[in-house]
Amino acid sequence: MATAGRIRVGIGGWNYAPWRDTFYPPKWPHDRELEYAAGCLTTIEINSTFYRPQKAAVYAKWRKQTPDGFVFSLKAPRFATQAKVLANGKRSIDAFVFGGIAELGDRLGPISWQFAPERPFERDDFADFLDLLPRELNGRRLRHVLEVRHPSFMSDVFLALARSHETPVVYTDSPAYPSFADLTADFVYARLMRSQSAIATGYPARELDKWARRAQDWAGGKAPPNLDYVQATKPKAHPRDVFLFFIGAAKERNPAAAQALIARVSA
Repeated sequence: MATAGRIRVGIGGWNYAPWRDTFYPPKWPHDRELEYAAGCLTTIEINSTFYRPQKAAVYAKWRKQTPDGFVFSLKAPRFATQAKVLANGKRSIDAFVFGGIAELGDRLGPISWQFAPERPFERDDFADFLDLLPRELNGRRLRHVLEVRHPSFMSDVFLALARSHETPVVYTDSPAYPSFADLTADFVYARLMRSQSAIATGYPARELDKWARRAQDWAGGKAPPNLDYVQATKPKAHPRDVFLFFIGAAKERNPAAAQALIARVSA
């Protein structure tokens, strides 16, 4: 029996000009940046899929440029999560899920559904939305994750709904959005958004140490202390896979932050 889930750490995307001075080797070919990034990190969140569809051939190309064991997280299209009535989003959901992402094969990781800060929690609408999410693709289990940004989601009712669909909620460590660390599925997804330009590794060493301990707690099935929870009761401990992404803030520092955290959780 496994004693801990797998911890994967990464960044958002791989094409960012400042990284050519701080992350990629000098004169590294732009068309091989994914190859290099995937060799240094263990996951990458793709944000472009939130704004526009990609062709199946593009997903196949990304798969070939990454090593075994690497996985992508895909940001689901905004057309589904910004619909006035979420229950009307089946066409957008199916177009995305069955529109080529299967070409990623075993590189396909979580699918993140991000909702606008202005959208409050409406129980029936979200229940209908969760019912629309396909649970398998070509025999492979799909892992969906919810990123909600309105304070009304910090409720027992929402957490029960997410838990009934075995869907985690993103822990967004951001000063702009509510964060809650309640566990609702068999994996954990966190977006860390406090990198600082003045620090070479984005985060102070002591903060990276804290996140390493939290990742290891999650992987071992524990609920880390000193995070924000809605519910006092913690679910039964069992191993969980963990996905941590350094996103936004001082973006130029995020690859260094991810590599520093990988070193800590791998030690």
